[in-house]
Amino acid sequence: MSGPGTLPGAADGTGPRWPGERLGLPERGVGAVAGGGRRVAGLLLDWLAAGLIASLFVPPPLYDVAAAQAQTVGYEYQVAAVLLWFVLTVPSAALFGFTPGMAAAGIRVGRLDGASRVGAWRAVVRWVLTFLLIPPAIRNVDGRGLHDRTTDTVVVRMR
Repeated sequence: MSGPGTLPGAADGTGPRWPGERLGLPERGVGAVAGGGRRVAGLLLDWLAAGLIASLFVPPPLYDVAAAQAQTVGYEYQVAAVLLWFVLTVPSAALFGFTPGMAAAGIRVGRLDGASRVGAWRAVVRWVLTFLLIPPAIRNVDGRGLHDRTTDTVVVRMR
């Protein structure tokens, strides 16, 4: 018989013993569900990289007093940083399963069906939902955010 009663830990009502147990992932080490700290670190590193690269092309709004008074501070810079964040993260996640920040944090994204690549549409949907910030914060018992569940992916440790 299949169903929730056959899940590990579900028979006694306690639920899974660790995030990812229901998905067949190990409790710790390589292949285990990545914790929130690593995920946030990867995102912050991607944002930092996009912001630094954007500052090479568009001056950041730190020094423009006139623009600050006109309340137009940094519009071009913000657009450039978001576009660069998209360019840095979507193709790398689609092709390699990790962004530069994720690689530095030691995590990667994988498909639940076992396919080797995340693919373009999943990477774009994950990016859009991450851009909205709230979906990644809505996590289930397996540590998967709403953006993971929407795209049938999971973020796991690489090291």
